[in-house]
Amino acid sequence: MRIEKDALGEKELEEGLLYGLQTARAVENFAVRYPVTDRLLVRSIVQIKKAAARTYQRLQIDPDKFKAIEKACDLVLEGRHAEAFVTMALQGGAGTSTNMNVNEVLANLALLELGKKTGQYEFLHPLDDVNRGQSTNDVYPTALRIAAIKNLRELSDACDELQKALQKKELEFEEVKKLGRTELMDAIPITLGQEFGCYAQAIARDRWRLYKAEERLRQVNIGGTAVGNGSNADRKYRFGVLEELREITGLGLASAEYPMDITQNNDVFVEVSGLMKALAVNLMKIANDFRLMNSGPKGGFGEITLHALQMGSTIMPGKVNPVLPEMILQIAMKVIANDSAITMAAAHGEFELNAFAPLIADSLLQSFSLLIDGIALFRNKCVEVIVPNKERCLELLEGSYAFATEYAATLGYEQVADSIKEAKGDVKKAKELLDLKRESRV
Repeated sequence: MRIEKDALGEKELEEGLLYGLQTARAVENFAVRYPVTDRLLVRSIVQIKKAAARTYQRLQIDPDKFKAIEKACDLVLEGRHAEAFVTMALQGGAGTSTNMNVNEVLANLALLELGKKTGQYEFLHPLDDVNRGQSTNDVYPTALRIAAIKNLRELSDACDELQKALQKKELEFEEVKKLGRTELMDAIPITLGQEFGCYAQAIARDRWRLYKAEERLRQVNIGGTAVGNGSNADRKYRFGVLEELREITGLGLASAEYPMDITQNNDVFVEVSGLMKALAVNLMKIANDFRLMNSGPKGGFGEITLHALQMGSTIMPGKVNPVLPEMILQIAMKVIANDSAITMAAAHGEFELNAFAPLIADSLLQSFSLLIDGIALFRNKCVEVIVPNKERCLELLEGSYAFATEYAATLGYEQVADSIKEAKGDVKKAKELLDLKRESRV
């Protein structure tokens, strides 16, 4: 066992444990049944630590220490020691516990690299060395932006693939005539291809909106430290760390024109979340349309058949449910709920910092994950394998009054409505009456 201590007291930790006192306290203080901090966010923080270590080596500041820290970063980025990152996603302190978790793990890995024991911070310290020139308040927001950009690109690609799948169905179904509906009531004739074309257009807008949001996420405040004014950070470090970070991440990151703004304001995350909410709304609409068109198979619309994926009931033999659209609807609801949480958390930032950044990060990254994975499944297991029921579409179309609208231009709205009423539900008789009236006009 080893003893670690600070101004608040001391704590006994297992020898060889990669995290330290601050992480152990956080685990106890935030012991809720909730997932740990998102792995992509942790990875992004480690990339920042690596950029800092490289910068200090270039500046010839304790090169041996920072070479060991860089090595520690590489071990984590290779996927090793994931079990050492244990802080809960929801935590007080604006993300300080997660930053300290990373600092302590990297410090202890670097100590082992130098031939020392874990916890021998007199040789290499989590704060004085790993966190040198940094603050949670510039590390955490920058890391979240890096993670968000990577997710944003992946989500944009997922939307692109879904758009293409919908456009393919648009062409495939262009000759399938069906009944259009407004407010769930019979309207006028359309084609199934036209409906899918509209779905594709909606997803195309989502893709474009998401793509454009990246330029605002690229603005970072790394080097701004506590409140964005660069206090306690060497000027050469502030310029060098961003250059290194661009190389490590492969992203076109830029120093914010006003770092204090980035430190205290989280509106860009509200914007990105809002764009995901718009995507969720479109997905919800499409999925619900699929459920309605697939309803039946005998007692509903039955205009399309969704691919049978699993047994639908434990009591009703042969029942198959539209499980993929139902999953997408639930994902959309969760994304909308996450957007509300992000909105409230961002609005509650006071003065120079937002204490609720962990909720923003967790909700934002969860929405990304749900949408990226959900859209891929929806495309592959639902959209691409939809089968149109042409005969049923035509049956519903010919059994409706959808044809009546074309008579209104010559006979007038009221006369057409009277003819439909006179036919008393007999579609064939209504058409005969309207043909007679139109001929008499001629």
